[in-house]
Amino acid sequence: MPRHALSLSTLLTLLLAAVPAYSASPQDAQGLWLSADKAAVIEFKPCADAPAALCGQIVWDKDAGTPEDTCGVRIAKLQTFDGEAWRQGWVHDPRDKKNYRGAIRVKHDGKVLAVRAYIGTEMLGETEEMTRTDTVPSGCKAH
Repeated sequence: MPRHALSLSTLLTLLLAAVPAYSASPQDAQGLWLSADKAAVIEFKPCADAPAALCGQIVWDKDAGTPEDTCGVRIAKLQTFDGEAWRQGWVHDPRDKKNYRGAIRVKHDGKVLAVRAYIGTEMLGETEEMTRTDTVPSGCKAH
């Protein structure tokens, strides 16, 4: 291997090692999140029936007041935070009305919530990336 290639490789390794990774805390997932399709806002907070767990509930739906209304639907309940992600629970897809095993991770300095739904192994699942929001549009009635 040419000497300059080894030096470049070493330099890149050192630079990447020096970049601090975003380290999420269990509370970072809490708050309001806009779905990827911008059709719903989900609030994640400690579960009322299990305060150490994280629950997600739809607090705004573009279809509020129609037969497709999903306002108030709980879409996630995850029991433990392992330092990287919330796990040991389920996520619900209101489109197909099914529950899946789930994992939730906060990414990009707390601006993105990756909600992964899967059957069997996490590697074979699908991820929806939600963005943090500060507002809930009107439309859903309190549940």
